[in-house]
Amino acid sequence: MTLTPRLALLLTLPPLLWAGNAVVGRLVRNDIPPMALNGLRWLLAFTLLAPLARRLLARPGEALRRWRGLAWLGLLGMGCYNALQYLALHTSSPLNVTLITASMPVWMLGVGAVFYGVRPRRRQLAGAALSLAGVAVVIARGDPAALLSVHFVPGDLLMLVAIFTWAVYSWMLARPATGLRPGERPEWNWAEALMAQLMFGVVFSGLAAGAEQLIAPASIHWSPTLVAVLVYVAVGPSLIAYRCWGLGVAEAGPALAGFFVNLTPVFAAVISAALLGVAPAWYHGLAFALIAAGIVVSSR
Repeated sequence: MTLTPRLALLLTLPPLLWAGNAVVGRLVRNDIPPMALNGLRWLLAFTLLAPLARRLLARPGEALRRWRGLAWLGLLGMGCYNALQYLALHTSSPLNVTLITASMPVWMLGVGAVFYGVRPRRRQLAGAALSLAGVAVVIARGDPAALLSVHFVPGDLLMLVAIFTWAVYSWMLARPATGLRPGERPEWNWAEALMAQLMFGVVFSGLAAGAEQLIAPASIHWSPTLVAVLVYVAVGPSLIAYRCWGLGVAEAGPALAGFFVNLTPVFAAVISAALLGVAPAWYHGLAFALIAAGIVVSSR
């Protein structure tokens, strides 16, 4: 697998946008319930994508006939992962959430081995060790003794479940179900392929938001900040990131793509620091170097 600049960009943009997603999700946690945030996010993404996918929407039967595979993609990638992340941010910090996300290579390799019979190579395992070492540097803030004082909260456990759903979702993109493989599905463009998933994802996220209001009613406190956050999460971490991730996974495979997710905590640390007016520390550079080394080793 040759790691070209184009492929590196495709797989680096999603972690950057998802890091911002974690930061702003924490920022508005008291203004909007987590399931409502996820539901409005995908509803707005659906609206923005509709003009580009009007051919599919005019013939929805093409997607409905393939509902089993598309429903799983919509449930795991849109209905579960993002909802669990926003729920986790109510008790966990953006850095903790993104650090747990950095365990993605392990989950990718595990799901591939257990469900798809793809055994990890030694270079992939070595790359995973280097990447996780970079994550440990961020957790410890450059002081190894600090690792002993790290505390995890319920939100961290929710994030572990979210990471598992994302790993399965990514493998399903790389190994599509019957009816969604090349040559078996209509000639959808990228917007139509994403909309085919979103048609089901917006239903699952909407049902979760409705159930949330029935179980624990909470009002939404509208403000210019919340509107800006909704626009950002609908465009950046949703449409742009999912488009880049889909292309990257198709070209590189989910195992290698999973290593790029380890960049998320580094980006989250930098974004959080920037919002607080504090410059990134030296250990962020060291962590980035270790994670990048893990990507290079695993891709050879």
